[in-house]
Formats: sequence, structure tokens, C-alpha cells
Amino acid sequence: MKRRNFLKNSSLAAASVAFMPNANIFAKSSASNIKIGIIGVGLRGQGHLDLLLRRKDVDVVAICDVSDYMLNSAKEDITKSGKKMPAIYTGDAYAWKRMLEKEKLDGVVIATPWEWHKPMIVGSLEAGVKYVGSEVCIGLSLQDHWDVVKTAERYNAQVMMLENVCYRRDVMAVLNMVRQGLFGELIHLQGGYQHDLREVKFNNGNNPANTPVEFGEKAFSEASWRTEHSVQRNGDLYPTHGVGPVANYININRGNRFVNLCSFSSKARGLHNHVVKKGGENHPNAKVNFRLGDVVTTNIQCANGETILLQHDTNLPRPYSLGFRVQGTEGLWMDVNKSIYIQDKSPKSHQWDPAKEWLDKYDHPLWARWSKETEGAGHGGMDFFVIHAFVESIKNSKPTPLDVYDAATWSAITPLSEQSIALGNETIAFPDFTGGEWMYRKPVFALNDSY
Repeated sequence: MKRRNFLKNSSLAAASVAFMPNANIFAKSSASNIKIGIIGVGLRGQGHLDLLLRRKDVDVVAICDVSDYMLNSAKEDITKSGKKMPAIYTGDAYAWKRMLEKEKLDGVVIATPWEWHKPMIVGSLEAGVKYVGSEVCIGLSLQDHWDVVKTAERYNAQVMMLENVCYRRDVMAVLNMVRQGLFGELIHLQGGYQHDLREVKFNNGNNPANTPVEFGEKAFSEASWRTEHSVQRNGDLYPTHGVGPVANYININRGNRFVNLCSFSSKARGLHNHVVKKGGENHPNAKVNFRLGDVVTTNIQCANGETILLQHDTNLPRPYSLGFRVQGTEGLWMDVNKSIYIQDKSPKSHQWDPAKEWLDKYDHPLWARWSKETEGAGHGGMDFFVIHAFVESIKNSKPTPLDVYDAATWSAITPLSEQSIALGNETIAFPDFTGGEWMYRKPVFALNDSY
């Protein structure tokens, strides 16, 4: 299918899905159940596995991982669910290729280290899988992102980044307010990933033989791979939690787009100080030169005139916050102080309102409908929505509400920010993954009354 037709048909189909009848996730199990394979059943992958096992319209037919420990944990969850044990693929780093060759899958969920996402997405599409849901990000280099987009277009397939924060309850309530014009015309937005990850980046898995500041081969879970990115790279390594919701507010790739960005990085002290404090000055990791700046700031200019400020802050002591700010001609929301101010509607001029009353009043219809089903789902229930949307898209043979162009655009901030910093904070032109079709595509996210 030619690129323009792929984009046009995807947009039309996605727009029409808003008027479809409600789906029932508790429909009786049948031979028509969709067949899902999971690549990566570590801690994140097991969260997706749990949600898929809850559904009566899904059969998890294959799982793959290199870790016997994680596979055994996943198998325990499957046994407890009463579902049939899926085929297990393991033994080496390319067992996922054997899974794709042998299994006939309707969809694949990828929850592996970042460097594997692009080859696994492309490999799944080339194997004939029409729906791929990938954890963030979808690639490391800018070329990785183009490769994913071009492959999805070539096979007329759907690639959905499983960005759960787009479905966070307050984020969606604010989306509802934005669409109803409460903030007026949007002018400036902020978001980011502000999360102390030092205990994640150094984790010995409670192995008494190892010190508490290990990463790499001696470490457990994400510390075995994620920390190396902090050693080798300097940029906004995790932009999508902040930029995904913001992009939906201002219709990026659907009437608007990112034009350019410029990134700055602070000095790097946090990880080194953590190693010295926990492991001592003579610990081998105290000699590691961590390239990732403790605070990375990225400014983005949009085609319709909005500005965006993103921050990546994972190496210093701090409470968790994504730092959202949505500011328009009539008011603003800030999640750090959990406050909203709307001109001529807030009780007192120049004084904040507690956000809760506004967010409760404008609770998004999807949350109002599915709140019971979100109970027990990860990250306050928002994980339910991202898997639900992925599954319902497959069931209805419709485009995913977050598509490959969203995935590429949000994820590409990482290599672009690295480039900007390396060039002395130079402003970098932002690629248009839609090939100009952003001017004609219509918003679709969270407009379906089911997903």
C-alpha cells in the first residue's frame, strides 16, 4: 500500500471507530479469541501478562524470555489464572525469532530492554504480525525510528507504543477539559520524567555476594541493562511519559506537529555520589564516568505556535512527579501543586483551586465507564487502558488509538536531544514521520466510547 493511502485509510478507520458499539471484554471465550505472544516477561512484561490473563477474549499462546527466573515467575501466574500454559521460548537472545516463526499470532507485546525494541518490532512485522504493542521507546537511533515507520507502512500493520500515562486519570480529565475549551487556546505545556531511579539503576537482587551498587551482569532486573545507558548516553532518555499526554492535548500529528527542539544537560553527579555513599570510594563503580546529566531539559517548538518544556531527572533525590503544566489563554493546570486556575470561573482571582474538584467534575468518560475493571491493574489502573485499547483494536481490525507515527515522534525526542547536546545545545529540526499528512489527519485518541 502506498504511504499516502496507508495514512489516509488509517485515519478514516480510526475516526470511524468512535461510533462503534461498546465492546465486552468479558465475552465468552471462543475459538475466535485473539492470540497474543509476549516477548519479555520480566517485571514489566508480567504486568501485561496479568492483564491479558484476566481477559476471556485473549489467549496468551507464547511467551519468551532469556531469564529462567522470570519465566518461572510468569508460569506461576499463568497456572494461578487457570489458563492453558503457553509455549515457552528461551535458551538464547534470539529465541523470540523462533517464536515468531512457529506461532500464528494476532498480536505481539514487547517488554524487553530498549535496545531490543526496534529489531523485535521489525521482526514481528516481517513475520506477518499485524499488531505490535511495544514498551517505550521504539528505537535508539533516529534511523531506528524511520525503520519502524517504514516497515509498518510496508506491511500495513499497526505499532502501538504502550504509553500508559496517556491514560492516567487526571491526565485524561484534563484532556476532557482541554477539548471542552476550559483552558482556552493552549499556549505552553510542560511534562517530563522526574523520578529518583538510583535504586533501580543499582540493584543486586538481594544477593549478599554483591554490593548494593551493582549494575550490569551482577545486577538484577533493569539494573542489568538500563544503567549502561546512563554510562554511554546523554540526552532525554525517557521522554514519552511527559510528552505523550501533552501531544494529545495539542493534536500532534493530527493538525499540528513538532518543528524543532533544543536540549541542555546539567553536570552528572548523582549516580557517582550514590555509588560512593552506598559502596565506598574504592568500589569499582566509583570510577565509572556517567555521561547522563542529572537534569536534561528540552524545549520544543510546535507548528501551531505552542512551546513545550520537557525535563528528565532520574539521578538525584526527589519525590516522583511528571511535572505536567497545561497553560492556555483562559487558565492552567499544574500537577506538582495539584491545582487549577480558570479565569472568571475560579472562586478567587489569582488564587489556585484544588484540582480534585475540577478533575472529578470532568472525569473522562472512559474512566467513568471502566473504573471497576481497572482495580488491581498496575500504575493506579492506567495499565488496564493501554492493554485494553491494544486488544480491542485487534478484535475490531482497527488502527490503534496511539499509532506508529505517535510512537516514532515521541520516542525520537531521545536521539534528537542527544544530538542537540552533543552539538553544544544546537536547535535541531524535527522530522515529520507522517510525510506531511499531519495537516489532514484528525484526532482519535480517547474519542471511542469503549477504548
